[in-house]
Amino acid sequence: MTDALPAAALTGGGAMPLLGFGTWQMTGATCYDAVRTALDAGYRHLDTATMYRNEAEVGRALRDSGVDRDEVFVTTKLPPREAGRAERTLTASLDALGLDAVDLWLVHWPPGGAGEDLWERFVAAREAGRARAIGVSNYSLAQVHRLTAATGVTPQVNQVSWAPALFDAAVEAGHRERGVVLEGYSPFKNTDLRDPVLREVADAHGVTPAQVVLRWHVEHGVVVIPKSATPERIRANLGIGGFALTADEVARVDGLSRR
Repeated sequence: MTDALPAAALTGGGAMPLLGFGTWQMTGATCYDAVRTALDAGYRHLDTATMYRNEAEVGRALRDSGVDRDEVFVTTKLPPREAGRAERTLTASLDALGLDAVDLWLVHWPPGGAGEDLWERFVAAREAGRARAIGVSNYSLAQVHRLTAATGVTPQVNQVSWAPALFDAAVEAGHRERGVVLEGYSPFKNTDLRDPVLREVADAHGVTPAQVVLRWHVEHGVVVIPKSATPERIRANLGIGGFALTADEVARVDGLSRR
């Protein structure tokens, strides 16, 4: 049993668990089984997207898990090619998930620019109660600013590729100053888990380098959504509540940045 992990407060109310379960590249029974395993292990944050083609499996796993819907934070994303059909695509996502509303709806990529017109439709979806929070993914801070300038509404979340090698203190600070929760995906894709720094920090706590990477996100207040179809790894990724990194250890991991 791991200690409870903190959540990131969202502007306008609500909170987003700092550790979630990603489902990219998982479909069918593999996705269903992995999500069930994650929920059984204690995850309460699921990340999917229209383009993943697994919303139905995620929704079915959530229903079958017996976990109360209100205990689980569910994110899905709109692909830019569906910008002209945003409302219908959200309806299809909700139907597939079996939900009345998602906790977070993201623009998956900038649709050939910041997408100010599309963002207004996201704001309308939040006002209608179909998405409890709204945000973007793969946006630069300049693009986030353009949405705010055009609509007066700042995205509550920006989901980007993030890892020690991609760490950028200015980007992290820029999101915090704007009240935008920074969320990282693919924490291991750009990480050498054999790096001596990660191994030394891991050994000091009796954990794995992968767990150090996830805990490093949490120490920064950055949401992280690792994915795995392997039950042992799913449970291990969740097991980061029993230790904390020192300020010096966080700084050492920060130092792995290639930026």
